[in-house]
Amino acid sequence: MIASVLSWIWVASGLILILLVLLHSPKGDGMGGLAASGSSMFTSASSAEAALNRVTWTFLAIFLTLAIILSARWLS
Repeated sequence: MIASVLSWIWVASGLILILLVLLHSPKGDGMGGLAASGSSMFTSASSAEAALNRVTWTFLAIFLTLAIILSARWLS
């Protein structure tokens, strides 16, 4: 029973993680940014971006922890 609930939480956290990654703003110009002069590659993140990073890392930790627990079959 608990393994089933954790499986659904794992799937939900995976879907939320996908959405969170897609919400991030692009950081670079791709290969065209290599030749660009004067553009700074290291800019400070806004508070919204910092909060989004924190939430993304939290969901990543939840997803990976549940993946380890469910794949090791510690609950069955």
